[in-house]
Amino acid sequence: MLIDSHCHLDALEFSHEQDAIIKNALHHGVEKIIIPAVNRKSFDDVIELRKKFPNCFYALGFHPMYISDMKDGDIDTLEAYLKTYEPVAVGEIGLDFFVTKDNKTLQEEIFVAQLKLAATFNLPVIMHVRHAIDDVLKNLRRFPVKGGIAHAFNGSMQQAEAFIELGFKLGFGGAMTYPRATHIQALAKSLPLESIVLETDAPDIPPSWLGHKGRNTPGELLQIATFFAELRGMNLTSVIETSHQNTLDALPKIVQLCTSAENLH
Repeated sequence: MLIDSHCHLDALEFSHEQDAIIKNALHHGVEKIIIPAVNRKSFDDVIELRKKFPNCFYALGFHPMYISDMKDGDIDTLEAYLKTYEPVAVGEIGLDFFVTKDNKTLQEEIFVAQLKLAATFNLPVIMHVRHAIDDVLKNLRRFPVKGGIAHAFNGSMQQAEAFIELGFKLGFGGAMTYPRATHIQALAKSLPLESIVLETDAPDIPPSWLGHKGRNTPGELLQIATFFAELRGMNLTSVIETSHQNTLDALPKIVQLCTSAENLH
């Protein structure tokens, strides 16, 4: 069964149809969904989704594109939530020098603070790394964490290898399905299979069959996996099984939470 390693199920676009989206995902073989928070408000939203849908898991963190909305004490709030609740990672955190490059210093400060919390709580991180991969890697070397996922990866082979050496998996999704995405396709085809996890980033980054303005949902992951299998000349079942295991390896608390839930019954 598939795991969508990155989906914003709490997004406003999904607010009135989460039940239908989950049902559709299950129908298409997506048994688990990872929902990374992006700001303070979404902490509570993703926690509630986990309560409502036991096959959903969450990460808590501040996305670099939302740090301008942060208030004094928000990092302390994140620490309190990490103590109280059961996220599978700290995320979505990272750097974005494409959209928000005018506040690089603040982005790095917030990123480092969250890396330190991840290390304190022995949690992996789910990272946003757009146009900032070398800076992300530099900070990871200075402030090591328990691996995690570099989501929507689109860097060089050398950068990919650097993430892998640091214990990270690399996220691939709808972006690789476009005919012009030759660089991402080359990465997806040649990187070690054990280093790759599959994701939708729904409602963002719709795959090619939906068009750039299409409405992406976690149910698209099966077709994304099919595309990936064809790209690598692999059996679809093998791709699904390996991506599933890779995600559990990157986010081991999922197994712990599932085991705890089973023990309660």
